[in-house]
Amino acid sequence: MSSCNGNCASCGSDCADRKAESMLAKLNEKSTVKKVIAVVSGKGGVGKSTVTSMLAVAMARKGKRVGVLDADITGPSVPTAFGVTECQGANDDGLYPALTRSGMQIMSINLLLDDATSPVVWRGPVIAGAVKQFWTDVIWEDVDYLFVDMPPGTGDVPLTVFQSLPVDGIVIVTSPQDLVSMIVSKAVKMANMMKIPVLGFVENYSYLQCPDCGKKLEVFGKSKLDEVANSFGLPILARLPIDPKVAEAFDGGMMETVDTSLLEEALTACENA
Repeated sequence: MSSCNGNCASCGSDCADRKAESMLAKLNEKSTVKKVIAVVSGKGGVGKSTVTSMLAVAMARKGKRVGVLDADITGPSVPTAFGVTECQGANDDGLYPALTRSGMQIMSINLLLDDATSPVVWRGPVIAGAVKQFWTDVIWEDVDYLFVDMPPGTGDVPLTVFQSLPVDGIVIVTSPQDLVSMIVSKAVKMANMMKIPVLGFVENYSYLQCPDCGKKLEVFGKSKLDEVANSFGLPILARLPIDPKVAEAFDGGMMETVDTSLLEEALTACENA
């Protein structure tokens, strides 16, 4: 069909081009999502939520309508990054996500808890089911790009997202440490197993720029990412520095104010996904 956007999960037509991905969950009937980009990491502590938030902000600055689905149920942090505390409301059609100052749509388990500090003590299948409901029960209004902030690793939630959501591509966030080769390889190989395109890597904490002389200091040692990227034939989309201003903005709910100029190549990769 001429109007087809390739997202069979949100389409009721029985056309000849319909894909056979029977495990894809049906998008809420009131929702429109054009592209889904998952942001993943092989291990925790690499700033994946920070990169997800920055990608979302950068895309919104290009005039796109953006949503962020916080799939890290046991460690949700996206609401903190944008200073949102509650959803817009709900009706018989579904749940309306929170809105940031600039109009980005945010959905996270922390927006549904009476106390944001309460732990979510659920088993894997229940957690995965909650993430799936963020796709089926939440009303995403005219979203051009939905960024999914994934939990680290290759467990239940990544598997659920890759099978249930029509993911157009993934961005892998890593850091310049000795473990990067093994950890990144696991993430890439899982994506390949699930037939999800890997758009490239974003190396966070890549360096610290001296405020006096401007020299780039490799705090975590020489990066090993180049050889890994070359081995898989994948690009390094950005190298982000250690920046106290970004950390301060994240903790203060002001991520919409940070500089995202280093993510231009990553944005292009998302647009071309």
